[in-house]
Amino acid sequence: MDALDDLDLRVSGCRACPRLVDWREEVARTKRAAFADQTYWGRPVPGFGPPDARLLIIGLAPAAHGGNRTGRMFTGDRSGDVLYQALYDVGLASQPTSVAADDGLELYGVRVTAPVHCAPPENKPTPGERETCRPWLVQELRLLRPTVRAVVVLGAFGWQATLPALAEAGWRVPRPRPAFGHGVRVGIDRSEGSVGGGGPAGLDLFGCFHVSQRNTFTGKLTPAMLREVLSTAARAAGLGK
Repeated sequence: MDALDDLDLRVSGCRACPRLVDWREEVARTKRAAFADQTYWGRPVPGFGPPDARLLIIGLAPAAHGGNRTGRMFTGDRSGDVLYQALYDVGLASQPTSVAADDGLELYGVRVTAPVHCAPPENKPTPGERETCRPWLVQELRLLRPTVRAVVVLGAFGWQATLPALAEAGWRVPRPRPAFGHGVRVGIDRSEGSVGGGGPAGLDLFGCFHVSQRNTFTGKLTPAMLREVLSTAARAAGLGK
């Protein structure tokens, strides 16, 4: 087991936030009628993708009947349908759909994670829950330091979690901290002499509207807009077409 696998295993056993534990487990018991015959994951959902990823995508939190059901980020819900279709379109995924953890989907040089690993009520984790979960994101970033060269953050909530996590993981985040916006691109410099022997390489940080149903149904985020951010980030990371 490599270090990232070990981290994922520890994430999946976390019970630090009582409200989130109660909610995710209640959803797993009661289920949605369409999935009544399925066994829900009902635990924190770890990141997904190769340990040498050059591009990291950071979302919000698992969906109650998506990742909380399937056990894999953005899998089994409409937000995931949009994200993985776009990743497939730009050459970063092996297939355009993501319906189950064993469906054969592979990501090419990309890892997907979230600042909150448990499904929250109404898809709204609290800032305090985000802070409680942040050490997991910091550890994930530290493990990806040798290879990651670009980060795409889906939404303002994730952006607010990612900037301090990058700083804690050893990157030099600009001050004042850059504001979130769709299409924003920020160069994050390497930090000198950070913990672990030498600073990480610099990276490019990209903002993108979240792939929520609200954004995609209203046209605030279109497939073309998402593909543009992902393809630009992939080029920055040395990936893609």
